[in-house]
Amino acid sequence: MEQNKPYKPKNKIRVVTAASLFDGHDAAINIMRRIIQAAGVEVIHLGHDRSVAEVVECAIQEDANAIAMTSYQGGHNEYFKYMYDLLQERGAGHIKIFGGGGGVILPEEINELMDYGITRIYSPDDGREMGLQGMIDDLVKKSDFSIADLGIPKKQDLGTLLRQKDVKTIARLISLAENRHDEFEEYSPSLKINNEDVPVLGITGTGGAGKSSLVDELVRRFLIDFPDKHLGIVSVDPSKRKTGGALLGDRIRMNAINNPRVYMRSLATRQSNLALSKHVAEAIQVLKAAAFDLIILETSGIGQSDTEILEHSDVSLYVMTPEFGAATQLEKIDMLDFADLVAINKFDKRGAQDALRDVKKQYQRNQNLWDANLDDLPIFGTIASQFNDPGMNRLYVATMQTLSEKTGATFDSDFKVENEPEKMFVIPPARTRYLSEITENNRGYDKNVFKQAKVAQKLYGLFKTMVSLIDLDDRAIEHSLLTKSGLDGPAILSKTKKEDVKQLVSKLLDEFDRVKMNLDPNNWMRLLQWHEKKKAYQAPIYSFKVRGKEIKVDTHTESLAHLQIPKVALPKYEAWGDLLLWMLQENVPGEFPYTAGIYPFKRTNEDPTRMFAGEGGPERTNRRFHYVSLDMPAKRLSTAFDSVTLYGHDPDKRPDIYGKIGNAGVSICCLDDAKKLYSGFDLSDPMTSVSMTINGPAPMLLGFFMNAAIDQNCEKYIKQNGLEDEVNKKIEAIYAKKGVKRPRYNGELPKGNNGLGLMLLGVTGDQVLPREVYDKIKAETLSQVRGTVQADILKEDQAQNTCIFSTEFALRLMGDVQEYFIDHKVRNFYSVSISGYHIAEAGANPISQLAFTLSNGFTYVEYYLSRGMDINDFGPNLSFFFSNGIDPEYAVIGRVARRIWAKAMKEKYGAGSRAQMLKYHIQTSGRSLHAQEIDFNDIRTTLQALYAIYDNCNSLHTNAYDEAITTPTEESVRRAMAIQLIINKELGLAKNENPLQGSFIIEELTDLVEEAVLMEFDRITERGGVLGAMETMYQRSKIQEESLYYETLKHSGKYPIIGVNTFLSSKGSPTVLPAEVIRATEDEKQLQIQTLKNLHKTYVEKSKQLLKELQKTAVANENLFEKLMEVTKYCSLGQITEALFEVGGQYRRNM
Repeated sequence: MEQNKPYKPKNKIRVVTAASLFDGHDAAINIMRRIIQAAGVEVIHLGHDRSVAEVVECAIQEDANAIAMTSYQGGHNEYFKYMYDLLQERGAGHIKIFGGGGGVILPEEINELMDYGITRIYSPDDGREMGLQGMIDDLVKKSDFSIADLGIPKKQDLGTLLRQKDVKTIARLISLAENRHDEFEEYSPSLKINNEDVPVLGITGTGGAGKSSLVDELVRRFLIDFPDKHLGIVSVDPSKRKTGGALLGDRIRMNAINNPRVYMRSLATRQSNLALSKHVAEAIQVLKAAAFDLIILETSGIGQSDTEILEHSDVSLYVMTPEFGAATQLEKIDMLDFADLVAINKFDKRGAQDALRDVKKQYQRNQNLWDANLDDLPIFGTIASQFNDPGMNRLYVATMQTLSEKTGATFDSDFKVENEPEKMFVIPPARTRYLSEITENNRGYDKNVFKQAKVAQKLYGLFKTMVSLIDLDDRAIEHSLLTKSGLDGPAILSKTKKEDVKQLVSKLLDEFDRVKMNLDPNNWMRLLQWHEKKKAYQAPIYSFKVRGKEIKVDTHTESLAHLQIPKVALPKYEAWGDLLLWMLQENVPGEFPYTAGIYPFKRTNEDPTRMFAGEGGPERTNRRFHYVSLDMPAKRLSTAFDSVTLYGHDPDKRPDIYGKIGNAGVSICCLDDAKKLYSGFDLSDPMTSVSMTINGPAPMLLGFFMNAAIDQNCEKYIKQNGLEDEVNKKIEAIYAKKGVKRPRYNGELPKGNNGLGLMLLGVTGDQVLPREVYDKIKAETLSQVRGTVQADILKEDQAQNTCIFSTEFALRLMGDVQEYFIDHKVRNFYSVSISGYHIAEAGANPISQLAFTLSNGFTYVEYYLSRGMDINDFGPNLSFFFSNGIDPEYAVIGRVARRIWAKAMKEKYGAGSRAQMLKYHIQTSGRSLHAQEIDFNDIRTTLQALYAIYDNCNSLHTNAYDEAITTPTEESVRRAMAIQLIINKELGLAKNENPLQGSFIIEELTDLVEEAVLMEFDRITERGGVLGAMETMYQRSKIQEESLYYETLKHSGKYPIIGVNTFLSSKGSPTVLPAEVIRATEDEKQLQIQTLKNLHKTYVEKSKQLLKELQKTAVANENLFEKLMEVTKYCSLGQITEALFEVGGQYRRNM
């Protein structure tokens, strides 16, 4: 492909970039916005999960030339059309709309959207033909027009429009000042009509101090405090000297500005080495003319000597961090001479209290406030990233007071500042080295193992020397000479009559005793018991106990050739050193360090197969579950949710939401949906297990699930006691009184669905049964249900972007769920599935996937311990989820994970055996599914499944070959399940359950990967632990780098992929388009909206009351999940999310 020079625009162009609503796929738009910016364009980047209204409002406020969107999560037709309609409606039809979504947007849909008026939707074929730069050039060319040419209202109308705070007029005047200053000057007299004394708060500080987050927190408090006041924000970011482009990235960090009472304009400096645009004064003049009540001016990052903000503001706030170096550096910061207020942000950093003291002293010196009490100085420690931070509350109140005193403006704040509670850390500062402590612990364990093996080997040499001297050939007699205390000296000496041999043997016995003093007595017992252990595995039946219950298992299977194939093959080692090393680093399945597996034998009545489904409404997914599990003894259901559910919202008729209902997952918004979804499956049956792939709103979905399971058992009780008629009358009466139709399952029940779970649709068991009966059923159910909820919020921030609450609040919810599980004896359900799968899907290599996932797991351990939970109470409720690719490291990913986890949990944390066992699910790699030669995908999936089964994964999902291009069909799902069934049922070597043990390459790979993971732990520690590394986006950056490396090798052909970049068909192996695309139907969407309406109508007062109680529970720092178990009976998912936003804060996006 010929490489052309990038197109350089003739005009100053502004482009808004974002990923669509409920869409966390932000990697593509991040790459695009970088290239757009390099073309000299000013880019206002909003990040992922943006509604049409947010994007359109931003584009109009910023007076943008164009909007560039990615949409990978479905619903694109409705999304782009709604955006076009809204722009037309707002009189902003000149703003161009560009989009892309890979293969998700079909060619006919692209044509339809462009015919509708969308400027351009780029397809994968466009990417191949034009290249990335070619597509960006096309976008920039089509957007290269002067905004100033579009005109401005007549001068006589300006006053009225500005008084009305007309966004288009305000935006256009600022653009005129930026681009055609002479013309702006003509309008200047008209701007003095309303030019009241509007106070300006100037906020400045060093780059990376968190100014945007701090501004957002001030805005949020201001809007709550003054419900009638309006706020204008001017935010400045630097222009690139080389290209003239700029990244205007402050909006991405702000949640509170999406409010009709806030106007925000981002300006590029358009000059180098300055923190402000030369047109800031004009922008403020326009906002003053529009009579905003307060204007906030935020500069870009400044140096030590920069005080330019003072010329434009009435009150100045300087933002810094505790990491300024030596106290003498403070003498160089000019703003400490002039600032009215100082915020030391990121106050959770080490040394923050010392920094506060030093800044106060410097401020006191600079301002000559020698008699002032240091505690009264306007200097505040803040953590703007933390919701409702006490330091931010005090800063806000002080800011309002200072504005009132210095400007005469009326800001009589009603904002209450409570006494600061003791700071609650997710990870206490003293524990930030936890990962390096684990590496030291594990390396120390390994070092000791090798020492012990060396001692054992020496003992073996001494023993065998004695045996050879007394000329003993009988192995049984040889073993009888070993005792608990060492060797049976008299028995050995009695075997020889030669005096000289006796003397030599006697000396060897003394040496043996001396050397044995260096051997751990437990290790001697291991060697002593090896003989009996071998016998146990060679016997026809092996017996072991699980939770006090004896399990008996056949130790061999018979082949067609009548050979007895051992389920567990043992090493042939005889030397004690080799044997001890193997036992301490490998061991048999079911024994520490669990390298070969956590259970002695696999279940014979349950394959690790997971049945994955999620599409349309709950009824359609229920039918798919029954189809894929028909005739399977174990029902292991894995649920995918639509993006509306993943982001904690309710279905809605609003087009940008409506298009996503039931697409790429099932729509679940209330308890009745969960009851329908799992109807016909006994959720308390030990042979039923449910996995839910949900993170941000996981506690709410877990509440729906648990209540559905409880109500199933209430239904069983009702039927067993002949109470059906009585209960039905009660339910009919409830709905008759409300004037709402009683909920029902829509359509016919599928084969295998006996209707269990549907009797109590619309009500819960406690409404129709006595309280004591219900409470007993509830307690029994909670102790019985089996399954997993993903709920891994750290991974979401690092890789997948379905965070909805602030990180601290989300972690608190996770901790509350785990505490509830402990209190209510929920032993068979995993409270979190610590997930590497999505880290791998985002582009991480297998070592990074494993290291980041385990480090997240240990972070949860540290957090739960800091909350006072016992490791043996919560450890067994943790589970893991990995991807399996084809890379060599994937062959040992389970072995390494189990070994690292077990060593750390036992040796460092003192956990018992159940908490030492790392249980994990494997899903074959979605990234390795290609849209070319899709039939080849099954071959890759088979090899990945083989890795997983040989490595003793606890459950497995095999992807369908057509998932690269569409939602899998029933036929492709059946083929995918057949892959693992054929391996489990037909493949001869899979009859053995430890086939990897004893392989030289497997042992070598295990050691290499283990050490690589420990080295990554140390790198994360250097960055302040997992949370500290997340703040600097270390994990996310590393994932993106590794993704780019893979893509570069793939596109260059250096990394061969059959049917993609080599071994192409005669037609060139083109991208395969799906014959049909599975999408939610109109009926399904309407049914979901109707279900929601009925729920809201039925429980209007009850839901209001419960949501208030939920918020009080949050504020009182009580267990939220305890309350959610009640709230989820009557409230919808979206209602709960919105209520929690008010007390826990929304997630703040990162660049």
